[in-house]
Amino acid sequence: MCSTHTHSEFNDWTKEKKYRLADFFNQWWDIYKQSPKEPIFEEQYKAANAIRVCRTEALGVDYYVCPDCGEITKVYHSCKNRFCPTCSWQDTVRWADRIKNKMLTLSHRHVVITLPHQLNQLIKDNGKELLNILLRTSSDTFKNWMKHKYHLKPGIISVLHTFGETKEYHCHVHMIVSWGGINLETGTLTPIKGEYVNYNFLKRKFRKEYEDELIKLYSKGNLRHHFANKKDFLQFIKRINKKRWIINLEPPMEIPTQVVRYIGRYSKRACLSEYKITKMEGETIAFKYKDYKSKDKNNRPIERELELNYRDFFPRLLQHVPLKYFRLVRYYGLYSNRTKIPQEYLYSEEHESGEITLENWETLQTEKTGTNPLVCSHCHTRKKYLYTILKKRNDIEYTIFKRAIFNHEKIPDNQVA
Repeated sequence: MCSTHTHSEFNDWTKEKKYRLADFFNQWWDIYKQSPKEPIFEEQYKAANAIRVCRTEALGVDYYVCPDCGEITKVYHSCKNRFCPTCSWQDTVRWADRIKNKMLTLSHRHVVITLPHQLNQLIKDNGKELLNILLRTSSDTFKNWMKHKYHLKPGIISVLHTFGETKEYHCHVHMIVSWGGINLETGTLTPIKGEYVNYNFLKRKFRKEYEDELIKLYSKGNLRHHFANKKDFLQFIKRINKKRWIINLEPPMEIPTQVVRYIGRYSKRACLSEYKITKMEGETIAFKYKDYKSKDKNNRPIERELELNYRDFFPRLLQHVPLKYFRLVRYYGLYSNRTKIPQEYLYSEEHESGEITLENWETLQTEKTGTNPLVCSHCHTRKKYLYTILKKRNDIEYTIFKRAIFNHEKIPDNQVA
């Protein structure tokens, strides 16, 4: 353990954003939870506490030192909570990089399926059951349609979202659907020619499958509800039949790395990006959102700002914390068992470049900021790992120890990014 650095300057590699969600939680969460506007559940407590301590000394700090001048970089440990805006971003990038080499060498379409808002309360009351039905029936709609129309088995990746632009409850599914698949008769990889789909047919098909599952739950007595009787329930189903069941398909896209990363970041992103926060003053917080009902002269949604008091902001945000053990990302069709897909049908990054991306914290930070945090800003020498410090619960004692940093062994010490 080195204790004789010749340089005392510390480089805190946190790259502060203009506003941090943790700061707002630190200021108002302890007050809010004493008299919350809505009940706070266990997973919501965990998410709030994780955001507050993420990348702070509370979770531990790794120290790196320049062997030439002694400049030290402190790398704070992350909370790894999937609701944390910082951790979810890195998890999304890793996920997109990991999944792209397991996808078919076909165009893919980004599909969004949205439920009517009249179902919101029923979904909240039933939690996992109705969300599972949404994910399953939305994928079944496309699997069965492609099977009967094109005799193909597609690959589908589904990601659940419960939030809209203003963070109100807005339940919908983002799907990455292969525009083609393996022919059920010949076993060959076959693309779908053209972009046309019968939207009304798909909407009716999805609505029927989802409502059939709702009726089954009700008939078995497994649906938590406030309907007086079955007649009242069926009248509710009839009313939502008249509402908008939205299915949107973007044009087919090829599958180079940039496209996969774009879709991945869009679909698997955090509920609220800290880069969208525009103000934190006193009891209020404001963030940018896109108003899709209002378009500018270029037919793009107008960007607006929403300002909320902490008593309104916390319940609005935390209602989107994922349920315990609930899988937000699901794989269907060919992608449910990718090991059975012939290797020659899978996309390979070698089609674009012979370089392999290193999926670790260092490369992600370098990509995000343009600067390698583990290269000395003075000497341009690669820094060496020193030790890790963990703070104990009493906030007075510390544990100092060394650990193996396996991620960074992938890059030679003399390589400077």
